[in-house]
Amino acid sequence: MKDRVILHCDMNNFYASVELMDHPELRGKPVAVAGDPENRHGIILAKSQEAKKLGVVTAETIGSARRKCPDLILLPPHHEKYHHYSKLLNEIYLDYTDRVEPFSVDESWLDVTESLGLFGSADRIAAEIHERVQAAFGLTLSIGISWNKIFAKMGSEYKKPDATTAITRENYRELLWPMPAGEFFFVGKATAERLQSIGIRTIGDLAAADERVLQQLLGISGPRLARAARGEDDAPVRRFTDPSEIRSVGHGMTFRRNLLGRQDISVALTELADRVSTRMRRYHKRARGVKVEIVTPEFKRISRQKRLSRSIAAGAEMKHIGMRLIEEAGYLDRPIRLLTLTAIELTDSKEGDQLSLFSPDSLQEDDTSKSEREEHLEETLDLIREKFGSSSIRFGHAMRNDLGIEDDLAFRREMDDDSGDMI
Repeated sequence: MKDRVILHCDMNNFYASVELMDHPELRGKPVAVAGDPENRHGIILAKSQEAKKLGVVTAETIGSARRKCPDLILLPPHHEKYHHYSKLLNEIYLDYTDRVEPFSVDESWLDVTESLGLFGSADRIAAEIHERVQAAFGLTLSIGISWNKIFAKMGSEYKKPDATTAITRENYRELLWPMPAGEFFFVGKATAERLQSIGIRTIGDLAAADERVLQQLLGISGPRLARAARGEDDAPVRRFTDPSEIRSVGHGMTFRRNLLGRQDISVALTELADRVSTRMRRYHKRARGVKVEIVTPEFKRISRQKRLSRSIAAGAEMKHIGMRLIEEAGYLDRPIRLLTLTAIELTDSKEGDQLSLFSPDSLQEDDTSKSEREEHLEETLDLIREKFGSSSIRFGHAMRNDLGIEDDLAFRREMDDDSGDMI
């Protein structure tokens, strides 16, 4: 069986590059796209190549970026423009194959295996895409080529900007295995630290690791990471017209002031859980796990998650689990700048739910009845919002607080338009 030929196209400095299309006089200068510092969203969202060379990094504060680069020029984000150009870019990719799978607003995989006879080699297709994107929009991108999606993604990251890198069966050990394990796709900071605690420092170490040890350390994702590091990923590239598989739904908020104490966190989690559960029910999904992410005033990120023995759909249950996770992380009485709640491991129905006498998440009969009552109540709220608008009924404490929740009406407008985002 012959290898597939997969491209991963990743736009360079996408947000900043799109903004510069409307500000050609700023080309060649250090530019960053940033949120509004007056609303505590003063974080760098994207930066130009010139700003990057001066040390400006994504997700740092505006103050920190300006200490590195006093002449940094800030532009506000325009997400509607980014989605517009994302659509146009994918239309170019679709000229080469119908198997185009967007990964984010500025990244897509293309399976061109069946297109080589029409367009030539993968290198030739990549070169043509570079030329067309540059000619049409004045934008650049990096492209990775490989026989699987993960290595193609690693190829697009390998050399930037405006480059093409092929990760082949002949060179992947040389190119990828010496890299730190933390740079491998889907290995975050916390996972990298756990891997390092058992002596796994490089991608090559990960590839050679005992899968039983990895499963004990990371659960089912451990062996998957090892197999991926060996190039054994076989996930297909979806057709562009295929519905995307929703694996998680989440919502995060930066508050007008730091959350501090159980009451603040309860108010925030009530609103976040309401938003997440509403979207999840709209997609006819249930969650087998809940995740919270905390960002401190010092921009330290703390993430906790819990897999459940049953699926849930009620926001009240998500809030309860989120509160427990924050308490276990030790942040009930510590300041929180940003809080995100995410429903993970989504499923279509209750099928497969099991109760275990030994599981801390098991439900007694009364708990099951309570869960069903909460779901029915929230489904009633859904019907009211569907008829009268998504802001027609809300939790009272979310409208009487100094956290800024009542000012965040964009979500409610998105729900009316059925354009909720997923994390």
